[in-house]
Amino acid sequence: MNEPGVQVLLDQETIESRIEDGSVPDWVKKHFRTFKRSMLGERNDAPFPCYFGIEVMKQGDLLYTAVGSPTDKEDLLRFRDTLLEYLDTYPGHADRAPLVAFFRPPDRELSEAAYHERLWNVLQFLHVHDPEPWPEDIPTDPDTPRWEFCFGGEAMFPTSRAPFYDDRMSRYCPIGLEITFQPRAVFEGITADTVAGQRARKVIQDRLEDYDGVCPHANIGDWGVEGDREWHQYLLPSDDEQAPETCPMEPSREHPKVSERLLTPGRQRSPPVEAE
Repeated sequence: MNEPGVQVLLDQETIESRIEDGSVPDWVKKHFRTFKRSMLGERNDAPFPCYFGIEVMKQGDLLYTAVGSPTDKEDLLRFRDTLLEYLDTYPGHADRAPLVAFFRPPDRELSEAAYHERLWNVLQFLHVHDPEPWPEDIPTDPDTPRWEFCFGGEAMFPTSRAPFYDDRMSRYCPIGLEITFQPRAVFEGITADTVAGQRARKVIQDRLEDYDGVCPHANIGDWGVEGDREWHQYLLPSDDEQAPETCPMEPSREHPKVSERLLTPGRQRSPPVEAE
């Protein structure tokens, strides 16, 4: 952790210090400062809806990385390695330590459909190049209530923010694609089938409506609840006509899916992104 560059796993203190000394690209600085303002600021006199996110930001427990491109093979292999390092690191780092991945902004304005395509390209790439098999206790059919994206042998809940949101500012990132990965294990004790989980959901949804100024999105649900689907929530649609009707990812228990050379972590390390 905290190796030179930005396409590596960074703790909050390190990314902030590198932003201050100018050793990261300008787009990384903009991503981080926008993210921090969202977490710690208010909108419509309401705080950011997820109070768990606010607490881990205040405590400095979040972990970060930057990704040069959501489509370039070398960048995504490097991200694959960082995500594996994160899975090894987070249990000893903090009780809750999500990974926030900032993606380099596109050279031109993209449609909502393009952002959905980029997100699912990232997740499918990670799946295909996963060195670990799909967990036995997680179904591979996304159209089931207990499906979740899996990587490195763990179920993970990735939530995304993007520039196309006009009214759901809790999901708005003006810079480009941003994905926060939370291992399913960190939700233990606060799932929908627990009193604490039901209470947390009520608080978050009330704050979400105040913060966004609109009703919570119909696709927001809970893992394991009949009728709810996790994949819908990874990048909430703003325009249904531009959003996928079915999950674009094609999970499989087949393993490995690519050659051992590509599956071996660390083989595809590319030079760190230079500061701009």
